[in-house]
Amino acid sequence: MHFLVVDDNEDIRDVFSRLVERAGHVAATAEDGQAAVERLQQETFDVMLLDLTMPRMNGVEVVRWLREHPEVAPTMKVVVISAWAGEHRATLQELGVENVMQKPLRIQQLTDLITETLRTMDS
Repeated sequence: MHFLVVDDNEDIRDVFSRLVERAGHVAATAEDGQAAVERLQQETFDVMLLDLTMPRMNGVEVVRWLREHPEVAPTMKVVVISAWAGEHRATLQELGVENVMQKPLRIQQLTDLITETLRTMDS
């Protein structure tokens, strides 16, 4: 599976990417929403791990952009991981985001999330 890790915090991007790769998958990164949209237009991803609070283009704007451009990533699963996830949960659900997790995450939570996300995609 090919993951896109989107977060403006470099340390978080690195940790998430390493965990994805340790689980046997490929990870690419983007430092904000605008960079994520640019990557999505160039590459195909199976899963996007998305922060909400970022410069240039926030996570909600990325999800809205995806809904306006379904041809870019028609089957990609979006998982929002943010300290502000609770405040945006209703908006995200309206936009079709089912997986919303609150930061900070423990490593085991992220590992479990990767496993569960892949299992739901296979079924």
